[in-house]
Amino acid sequence: MGAPGPTGILVVDKPGGMSSHAVVSRVRKWFGTSKVGHAGTLDPMATGVLVLGLGKGTKLLTYLVGADKTYSATIRLGASTPTDDADSAPDRFAPADAVRGLDQASIVREVERLTGQIEQVPSAVSAIKVDGKRAYDLVRAGEDVQLKARQVTVSRFDVSAPELVACEYEGSPACECVDLEASVDCSSGTYIRALARDLGDYLGVYGHLTRLRRDRVGPFTLDQAVDLPSYEALGEGVAPVPLVSLAEVARAVLPTVELSGEQAIDVAHGKFIDAPAGSGGQLCAGLYQGTLVGVLEPRAGGRALKVATGFAQPSDLHNH
Repeated sequence: MGAPGPTGILVVDKPGGMSSHAVVSRVRKWFGTSKVGHAGTLDPMATGVLVLGLGKGTKLLTYLVGADKTYSATIRLGASTPTDDADSAPDRFAPADAVRGLDQASIVREVERLTGQIEQVPSAVSAIKVDGKRAYDLVRAGEDVQLKARQVTVSRFDVSAPELVACEYEGSPACECVDLEASVDCSSGTYIRALARDLGDYLGVYGHLTRLRRDRVGPFTLDQAVDLPSYEALGEGVAPVPLVSLAEVARAVLPTVELSGEQAIDVAHGKFIDAPAGSGGQLCAGLYQGTLVGVLEPRAGGRALKVATGFAQPSDLHNH
């Protein structure tokens, strides 16, 4: 058997103009492994935190996909686009008088309507599947896509004072728009593009995003994110960076229990173990001497634990 490939979590600061799939492809080349996945896409226009799993780290992504997120964005009021962001050209414009009439009080009032638990219709040009096909593929094929509203939570939606800006778009007359700088804390599944769209609709002036940056995914922030090497740099043999260990990630996203050597071996064999004190009858990470043995789920009314996702083989633990 060959040496095991890299395993862990990599936090990347995704550059703009690049799909999340393209980032995965580059990381595969960078680390010399095909086993790479990500915990939730970022639109090509967007930048910021993209969490990737390598090797057994891909199995941990399941526990990161639903993490809360933080974004910073620029919302442009006065025009809308088919994609609700700057990846397509504006196709509808509000009257200049309506744009000039926007004031901070009316904007804040409508922002409050978009804060808390809300029903949000995702952007039609999204990765949501409709009858087994991606919504964005259906839109590009000319189909009219109507997505169902879903409940999301926007726990914080702060906006700056409005700034009137002169806008010029190819094929359209010059117009005036209002730009807002926004900061958003939200649940997984929230579309910031849809917040911009809905804010513009509520104000009667249309809206879309011109900038989107993801600042945080769960416990992972931009402070931990690394820049993605160019293909030229990869060709010159730039060395991979250290990965965040499975145990460190597990401690950050799940309650943890320390296992004895016997318990660790039993877990690795798929056996039930008595729930250690502190497990609380909930999904938790079982650790043994700094190694993530598995994510454990409660059984027998919380009195026992059994592996839900295994990360260590019994042979891995005999070396401790």
